[in-house]
Amino acid sequence: MGLKCATLILFFTMFVASSIAIDPCTSKPDEAGLTVIPIFGKCSPFDPPKPDSWAQTVINMASKDPARLKYLSTLVGQKSVVSAPIASGQAFNIGNYVVRVKIGTPGQLMFMVLDTSTDEAFVPCSGCVGCSATTFSPKDSTSYGPLDCSVPQCGQVRGLQCPSTGAGACAFNQSYAGSTFSATLVQDSLRLASDVVPGYSFGCVNAISGESIPAQGLLGLGRGPLSLLSQSGGLYSGVFSYCLPSFKSYYFSGSLKLGPVGQPKSIRTTPLLRNPHRPSLYYVNLTGISVGKVLVPVPSEYLAFDPNTGSGTIIDSGTVITRFVEPVYNAVRDEFRKQVGGTFSSLGAFDTCFVKTYENLAPTVTLHFTGLDLKLPLENSLIHSSAGSLACLAMAAAPSNVNSVLNVIANLQQQNLRILFDTINNKVGIARELCN
Repeated sequence: MGLKCATLILFFTMFVASSIAIDPCTSKPDEAGLTVIPIFGKCSPFDPPKPDSWAQTVINMASKDPARLKYLSTLVGQKSVVSAPIASGQAFNIGNYVVRVKIGTPGQLMFMVLDTSTDEAFVPCSGCVGCSATTFSPKDSTSYGPLDCSVPQCGQVRGLQCPSTGAGACAFNQSYAGSTFSATLVQDSLRLASDVVPGYSFGCVNAISGESIPAQGLLGLGRGPLSLLSQSGGLYSGVFSYCLPSFKSYYFSGSLKLGPVGQPKSIRTTPLLRNPHRPSLYYVNLTGISVGKVLVPVPSEYLAFDPNTGSGTIIDSGTVITRFVEPVYNAVRDEFRKQVGGTFSSLGAFDTCFVKTYENLAPTVTLHFTGLDLKLPLENSLIHSSAGSLACLAMAAAPSNVNSVLNVIANLQQQNLRILFDTINNKVGIARELCN
């Protein structure tokens, strides 16, 4: 009996150890990159709704894209004031990917949404009215400190004016995708993998109204003074990249790599353009779009970069499906339909759906940038209905109720690609990489 018990105990121990070793939700030991988690994945710390299929998930998320496009359109034509960025917190859509970070000393674990079109960060703090159950506790951090209303950062978030006599905390109110929140600008340590950024400025949210605020906060990856790149000083040399896993990949995660070390050695690049009126957005020069072997005829003014009007093309991590200004999308859609043939129907945001048996006729969509052609795999250009009987072109026109001058390359089209941003040498790199 003793030998049998010992054998059973050994087997059980090996089984448990093996289960832990292959846990797909365990963080990778590679400290050069941060795990990026789809917000609807099974490794997500949140409790998302249970849709019928991943396709329905995409449709539901894409239905919120117009709110984000409206937010982006309010940015592109505005003038900056004394190099201070236009504050975030306007009406924009919640992101779809989160990254694991630790805030404070000792570090408190938070899963923050990535946003390449926003600068500053904000997190829900303890005592917050209307926030999620997971909040940051300032009193438990030895490195926490509030910021005074007189500091330059307060002006960058459009903080409330200081009292006529004395000083006070930097308080501000913002709106977010139809919701509103109030916050205080504070500083604390931000830990990303093995790196620590001391004295990181972010909004400590104390009250929200609505349901659109990211449950555990947002991390801005833009180029303004309060963004991660700016606040980290020379730590990352103005360089970062990410690889977003497919929405269909429940368990495995992509990665966010910060700094030049560990980035792809050989990668095709296109110039990164800078709009002085909205320097946070990552503009690139989209010169044309091909459907199959046909270069779609599009008037150049619908693609041209113009800082005065904000027109052009940006790469954005928070929009779900790529949106072109209406004349561009209509031209791409019509050529796509012409090559596929048959009849078409609509499904959610998608107006070019066809029976799946015609999928072998679906042409490849190629995005032409200066110095770089991105041929989209079918998984990045098509989406299937819940029943699997329909395939749809996974793109759409910019909403008609926004300032339709901006083309947005969205995260569905970026999945399983390594997207590299080099803000010092002003270039964007794109390479195939299986991130699932």
